Amino acid sequence: MILGLAPATSQAQSILHRLERAARSAAERTAERKVEEKVEEGVSKAIDKAFEEKENEEESKAETTGKTDKDKNSRSASRKASENQDLEYDDWDLEDEDKDMIKRTGQTGSYRRTSDSPAGSQAPASASPQNRRAEMEWAKSDFVPGDVIFFEDNLAGEKLGEFPSRWDVIEGNAEIVRLDGENAIMLLNDARIAPFMSDQQRYLPEDFTLEFDFYLAPWEEAFEETGEYPYSDYILNMYNDYGGEWDTVTMQVMEMTMDPRAKNLLFFYYSGSYDHRDASLESVDYHYGGWMHVAVSFNKRALKVYLDGLRVINLPNVAAPQRFEIGQGWGIENTWYIRNIRLAKGAVPLYDRMMQDGKFISYGITFDVAKSVIKPESAGELNRIVQLMKENPSLRFSVEGHTDATGSASSNQTLSEARAEAVVARLVEMGIDRSRLSAKGLGQNNPIADNSTDEGRAKNRRVEFVKL
Repeated sequence: MILGLAPATSQAQSILHRLERAARSAAERTAERKVEEKVEEGVSKAIDKAFEEKENEEESKAETTGKTDKDKNSRSASRKASENQDLEYDDWDLEDEDKDMIKRTGQTGSYRRTSDSPAGSQAPASASPQNRRAEMEWAKSDFVPGDVIFFEDNLAGEKLGEFPSRWDVIEGNAEIVRLDGENAIMLLNDARIAPFMSDQQRYLPEDFTLEFDFYLAPWEEAFEETGEYPYSDYILNMYNDYGGEWDTVTMQVMEMTMDPRAKNLLFFYYSGSYDHRDASLESVDYHYGGWMHVAVSFNKRALKVYLDGLRVINLPNVAAPQRFEIGQGWGIENTWYIRNIRLAKGAVPLYDRMMQDGKFISYGITFDVAKSVIKPESAGELNRIVQLMKENPSLRFSVEGHTDATGSASSNQTLSEARAEAVVARLVEMGIDRSRLSAKGLGQNNPIADNSTDEGRAKNRRVEFVKL
């Protein structure tokens, strides 16, 4: 009887925990909204007051000088401009505190006076909202995977319907399915799974990267009204032993829930001093109708999270995790799928590797399966290479593509050549002179690891930059 009640009790505790977390997050967001509304109200009143005072002044001048109301009407129209447009002011000034508030809140876009620029002139292209966003996103594409891969599972050779052979189940269930022509893990029954390791408790080093793909169903506008999106929350939990004080690694130092239905990312964690903190996000840009790539980078105490190569979480002080679990949260059955899980250690500076070996190997430039299309999450590694070459203008590289031994030798040779050419073309697009680069494909001919293991094949699929 007791055994029969245990799973139900565990599930009830899990549900209560989620409800408590959701309530706490909702309360905090409500408080934040109230503060924002108060600030907006203050800004609006300040702007309205300033415009009214100026209009009264103009009316008084018009009565004595015979001026028309044309300028007044023009300013009134300007005041009613959209919040997303820049408001332009004449040569009169707002109070300093009002200016400061406008600048701090960004409520009216950029603040500028019409006399600051010649008539008819436009702001530089780089100042446009679109370009500012592009520059910001490019700056946030700084993910670099670790150099030493110590766990890689692309689910090759797994049997459909079976539990994934390289994983342990903590709770629920999971099985291998075929989705979009590739093997994937389907999570079932409130599942939580962890990779098999020689030490199941403490296998994450002090600096590591974790990556995997997760699937999102297509989004339709009708879902906004009906709420019928076939949603699936994905959970990533990390644990440690409370700084060595506990015998078991059960201290949950990080809890991340990707919630595509609400377009949120819930993120709770413990700092290095073990105080609980919240770094949750709203209005997350999930890409529906296909696979998304999530990556976590941890370096001693700094942690970053990326979605499709774009950094969304950046924390300077997080308690060091020692193991992790991937699981499912709220959602509809048969909607949780993950694949291409990789763990790697370290990230040695490119210049140091090049000076030591006369070349460096990149695992951060990745491609679509059996194609030469560079994935978005490669942006961080490409940025590093461009920076290295710009800082060292005499450097020239032979870009050499390598594959594992899966498939035929001839197809692998062709694929490696196409991938090397694709990398060169991308670097040229990013500002590197073509004369400094050459492309070569070596197929499966130069393995550096055992092709009979997943980790070995992952190491063999690489791009090398050989100094010329």
